[in-house]
Amino acid sequence: MATATDHNGRARHAPNLEQGEIGKFDEIAGRFWDEHGPFRPLHQLNPVRLRFITERAATAGARALDVGCGGGLLPEALARAGARVTGIDLAAGMIQVAQLHAAAHGLAIDYRIAAAETLAASEPGAFDIVSCMEMLEHVPDPCAMLATLAALTRPGGSVFVSTLNRNLKSFLVAIVGAEYLLSVLPRGTHEYERFIRPSEMARWARQAGLTARAIAGIALGPTGEARLCADPSVNYIAQFVRTA
Repeated sequence: MATATDHNGRARHAPNLEQGEIGKFDEIAGRFWDEHGPFRPLHQLNPVRLRFITERAATAGARALDVGCGGGLLPEALARAGARVTGIDLAAGMIQVAQLHAAAHGLAIDYRIAAAETLAASEPGAFDIVSCMEMLEHVPDPCAMLATLAALTRPGGSVFVSTLNRNLKSFLVAIVGAEYLLSVLPRGTHEYERFIRPSEMARWARQAGLTARAIAGIALGPTGEARLCADPSVNYIAQFVRTA
């Protein structure tokens, strides 16, 4: 069974977090479902994320976990696709927003203020699908977080992650363009040094007992529409299958 460890190989149960990163998103939680607000890019990305998942994993009746669920975009989409969904986040404001929005739309989603490491210790291998979208670049030890995601997944189950590649193009598009020129994201949302190359992700996955199954780029068109593409140089999404 996969075990969540830190970068030194020690078992990790303490939350893999930075309080400042949680507070940054908690402060604007109330605007999460505003499609034209600070989370607009997530609303644009969510349909292609869902498509990538549903084309590669059976969601009907599956037990799915979204780690770093925010206000509930992906959990609601997975629930509508037939999954039994749990969403966890350490930003209390986000969980409250998610709970209220799900209740207003008649969706039964198990939202919890919880760390992935705590859940992995109490419910190891409990989920058919584990997703973690645009979060790995915000934690201090993404390698350990990937191991935690693996520990939460049943053997044969899938881990889906999306993040930002680390290169000049992603710096210009995701930080200079999105945060400073176009202001589609609040300034300071991302730190370039935290971006993750696909080769790094694949190496961490192997260490966690995961096998890479698929990767795709996510491109935004001139009017904001998102699509899957073959170029992972900026945003990308990947599927890993737990084999150990």
